[in-house]
Amino acid sequence: MTATLAPPVRIGKAAVAALGMLAVATGALESVVTPTLPLLQRELDMSPAEGALLSIVLLITGALVTPVAGKLGDRYGGKRVLIRLMAVVCAGGLVSALAPNLPVLLLGQVLQGAMVGALPLSFILVRKHLPAGESKVAIGTVSGLFVGGGMAGTLSAGPVAEGLSRHWMFALPTFAVIGATMLVNRLMPDDPPGRPDDAGIDWPGLVLLSGTLVTLMLVLALAPDIGSQPLVLGGLVVVLAAFVTGWTAVERRAASPMVDLRMLARPAVWKSAVLTFVICVGTSMAVYLVPQLFAVPADEYGFGASATKIGFFLLPGAVAASLAGPISGIGARRFGSRAVVTAGIVIMVTALTALAAVHSEVWHLIIGKAMIALANGLCVTAMVTSTATSVDQGDTGIATSLVLVTRVLGYAVGAQVSGAMLTAATPSGSDVPAESAFVTGFVIAGAVTALSLLVTRTMSKGVKE
Repeated sequence: MTATLAPPVRIGKAAVAALGMLAVATGALESVVTPTLPLLQRELDMSPAEGALLSIVLLITGALVTPVAGKLGDRYGGKRVLIRLMAVVCAGGLVSALAPNLPVLLLGQVLQGAMVGALPLSFILVRKHLPAGESKVAIGTVSGLFVGGGMAGTLSAGPVAEGLSRHWMFALPTFAVIGATMLVNRLMPDDPPGRPDDAGIDWPGLVLLSGTLVTLMLVLALAPDIGSQPLVLGGLVVVLAAFVTGWTAVERRAASPMVDLRMLARPAVWKSAVLTFVICVGTSMAVYLVPQLFAVPADEYGFGASATKIGFFLLPGAVAASLAGPISGIGARRFGSRAVVTAGIVIMVTALTALAAVHSEVWHLIIGKAMIALANGLCVTAMVTSTATSVDQGDTGIATSLVLVTRVLGYAVGAQVSGAMLTAATPSGSDVPAESAFVTGFVIAGAVTALSLLVTRTMSKGVKE
């Protein structure tokens, strides 16, 4: 009891840096599949449907693990749960690196999905060991480094897979995760449990949420083929509605729900969740469309860029994304979260509108993508920071995990919608979609993002609600 009530040990810059290194490594490992999916499809003889499954399985498992990790971190201590979670991630990375076929690779990706839970656990540790003002900057830094690591993985995965092998593109970031985890274990002091172990895991809620997410992804994947199989799609929509209804009923009655819907009812949390989802839908549409536009043949309306050139073109966006987190943390501390989120939304809408109107030169896309990456980092980091500091310290992991789940869902929905639009706009017998599909995608993304200003206006000016 005395140990529980004792003030936590203040951490230094080395411990925060270790968390930042872990964020970079996990972000890189999370992002290696997307840019190399065509290569993986060729080497493992995958169909397009199997490739789509591979591209979303990590997102689905991450969305499931994140709220559980945050809940366990609040209950048993952030460091204890984080180290065990990263052991699962490292095992998944090694399985993916050694995978001889698709089923084994899918298993590795399922295990790797646990990495998404590392962020709320890092936030728990930061809030317990740093004063409020410093914790906001540290949360922003860790969030920004995770985004920067994801961009670094996107840029490096192709060259590593082509120069070495697909095995090394999983192995190298996995080794980095192992090293960073060892540093965190050594430099981060133990934090006491935040609440007694009076309830178990909400397994019915976990199963129903799993079914909800899997069905949602299937609905989005099959949406372009609604004309050829409307009954299948209609059946999936009915199943999705049943899963959502059942999950909501179970979570309301559960003594210890996996996702506390009462927490989601708090204004600070639901506003952040809605804004994060909408902004990430707009961001992911641009993230998907810009590389596709780079790759369109030069004799059409694109630039015929190779994978290496596309990675080079996206580098400014990687820099902007990595800087956005610290800038957002400092901005939220000085001006409040609402000002930072509003500024980010305005930047993003401006960039998306400009890309819809002008995309005839490479630098148009480079600058537009960099502005979108900066804006997304500003918004998401400010909202995570706002949420983390607006709830009781013992609820930090649960609240931030809700926001991070909506981030994952936003990215998945935006990417699937963009892919469906390009598929629908591709003439029969051609591999090149109509240019109007890109224009429409950028316009829709900008309009959806602009609508989020209606929610932003109701946010509190300060960080705390």
